[in-house]
Amino acid sequence: MIAETVCSAVSVAGLGIAVVTAYRKRYLAAARIAAYSLVPIGLVMTGVVGWLADTALSPTAWAGFGVLGAAWALFSATRAVERRRGGTRGTRAERKAAARGAQRDAVAPTASAPSLSPATRPAAGPAAAPRSTGSDDDFGDIEAILKKHGI
Repeated sequence: MIAETVCSAVSVAGLGIAVVTAYRKRYLAAARIAAYSLVPIGLVMTGVVGWLADTALSPTAWAGFGVLGAAWALFSATRAVERRRGGTRGTRAERKAAARGAQRDAVAPTASAPSLSPATRPAAGPAAAPRSTGSDDDFGDIEAILKKHGI
């Protein structure tokens, strides 16, 4: 009963503010204020306020909210653990086998054979030539990247 009275008072006050706003020739704002002020009385008339009042005072409803909170906490915890482990894409052995297969297939951009297989690795590679720090070298890297992407 008190909730219905409060909602009615809020609606009447809002409609009063809407009338004052319309008197100031701000009709669009007045219409918006009137729409907002009619919501509480509409909720009372449809019975939503009574249902909420009954729910707020019901121990069964609060126990239900507790169960929903526990379910949400369990769901969040399992998602966090799943992300930390790396997903649910299979067993650990399957993931390791897939990683080994991907490592075998890795190829350097200019190589004709897989660069990571032990059979094709040279025992002692030649020393790399020292790179110049000039701006021509930087532009050469940029040109190589652009050519690689077909630009």
